[in-house]
Amino acid sequence: MDIFTTIQEGRAQFSPSEQRIADILLGDFEFAVNASIIELAERANVSPPTVTRFCRNVGCQSFSDFKVNLAKTAFIGVRYLNPEAKSTEPADVAEDVITKAQNALFMMHRALDPVLLDKVADRMSRAEMVYSFGSGGNSSMIASEMQNRLFRLGSRVTASNDHNMQLMLTAAARTDDVIFGSSFSGRNHDLARCFTLARENGITTIALTQSGSPVAQAAELVVGIDLPEGVNIFRPTSTRFAFLAVVDVIASLVAYRNRKLSTVTLRHIKQQLVEHRDGDDRQILGD
Repeated sequence: MDIFTTIQEGRAQFSPSEQRIADILLGDFEFAVNASIIELAERANVSPPTVTRFCRNVGCQSFSDFKVNLAKTAFIGVRYLNPEAKSTEPADVAEDVITKAQNALFMMHRALDPVLLDKVADRMSRAEMVYSFGSGGNSSMIASEMQNRLFRLGSRVTASNDHNMQLMLTAAARTDDVIFGSSFSGRNHDLARCFTLARENGITTIALTQSGSPVAQAAELVVGIDLPEGVNIFRPTSTRFAFLAVVDVIASLVAYRNRKLSTVTLRHIKQQLVEHRDGDDRQILGD
């Protein structure tokens, strides 16, 4: 039971005394988690039996049971209890999103290891086949973007966001192939299983993920992206801009290593777009 949601949705049906208790819980969660029944009653200017009735009205057997459910809610994260942005004006929201994206790119840039990137690009440029894995909203996008970047450079690449398919592709992969995987949390245990299987079979594995995570520990080469997240739960994660930038860096390095093949493939793609869509060469390439 999400006790906090129950209180939010049921507040209008509470008595005036119970509404005062609800307002304290909604407005000062830290106090509510740590308060005794007497302290909560005094803050709300009600009697302890009223607090007990309130607890039962929200589905708890007692005040103790109520406190247990409050503690469980705290594990979700207090920032989800009263989510508010400093400003919801369009100009302020735009500044917040764009500034956070810029900060993510800046911090990622400072943390990148050029030697590691060179090694990653070398493995991917020589791969017979690149398998790009990612699951969930963000990492699925990163896996597809790696495919989107590499195919136009002449690389043989396929992307998958299905755990079972990833496992089967890993089992079918060969020693000259590379398995690339993205995980924002680093806790994608299915991806870690694929990495472990691939390494047992002598296949190169490359991870874009948090350093020291289960996915990172399972991979051979790890590009660690360790960026802080803010408290605004409504703003999309800025970390994805850093992931996308690293994909672009890797793809560019692969292109330079396979310059001749990349040039020919890019020219063939552009030729088709000019003939069948654009009419000239002024549009961006293939997007």
